[in-house]
Amino acid sequence: MLDPRAADELPGDLDPALRGEIAHTTAQVIVHRGRASEDPEVVARLIRLVEVEGLDAVAGMWADSPATTLPGTLWRLYALRTWVRRDPSAVAERYRMGVGRAEVHGAVAGVASPPGPSEVAEVLDAVLSGVFRADLAIAIERAAAFCRVLATGAAVDADLVDDDDAAQRLTHGAAGLSRTAEELTTAAGLWRAGRLD
Repeated sequence: MLDPRAADELPGDLDPALRGEIAHTTAQVIVHRGRASEDPEVVARLIRLVEVEGLDAVAGMWADSPATTLPGTLWRLYALRTWVRRDPSAVAERYRMGVGRAEVHGAVAGVASPPGPSEVAEVLDAVLSGVFRADLAIAIERAAAFCRVLATGAAVDADLVDDDDAAQRLTHGAAGLSRTAEELTTAAGLWRAGRLD
């Protein structure tokens, strides 16, 4: 990671091409380092990357990357993990509301039943572990399925609330989760085709 003091000394904004190159290089190094290591502590540190480096630092590297790239995919996975860890009870409730209507996606996501706060938090750690230890495409597809179940739960919840503003926020959130699920599904296909760089 770039030392924050060194980053502050860089003149002006980074050239977008250089920013893209940095995003791709860091994403590739992180994934390949995790996949090449036999040390479980390396994978554990990579899973906790956002906690160590900070969400802003990771966002600065990858958040502007297209969804069809490795840094864009990693950003979505780490952002999803951060969101789940910040509010695991609400996420678990949405998951419970959605899993009965999206059973296939629930099976792919692999959240333990009954889905409580610790179970939904653990699934994102398992997904990121899969990025570094197992078939990366399957790990990404698990995250996509998780998003689909949450989107279904948010849509169900939107139908149940009486407050129009809350229903609109939930519907908007469901649409965002569905979009993220589609982006992750596309990324998994690109990885299988050797085109997720």
